[in-house]
Amino acid sequence: MDALKAELKGKIIEVLNLEDIAVEDINDDDALFGDGLGLDSIDALELIVLLDKDYGIKLTDPKEGKNIFQSVETMAAYITANRTK
Repeated sequence: MDALKAELKGKIIEVLNLEDIAVEDINDDDALFGDGLGLDSIDALELIVLLDKDYGIKLTDPKEGKNIFQSVETMAAYITANRTK
């Protein structure tokens, strides 16, 4: 799962254009929203598209996203359990 976490960090940086952040700057358990990376609701939509496009995961319940997008760790665990690609 470490490879998946590194891949996710790279994709988050790329998709959200986080130019001042490197993969090494993101800890697996850092909060993605709020005090962590400081992502917002627009970023959440981009992450939903990322899950669908890259991993075949469609999120239909917005409350589900809140749990999945807590950290890279929670995203990786969800992808591992639910990916179709």
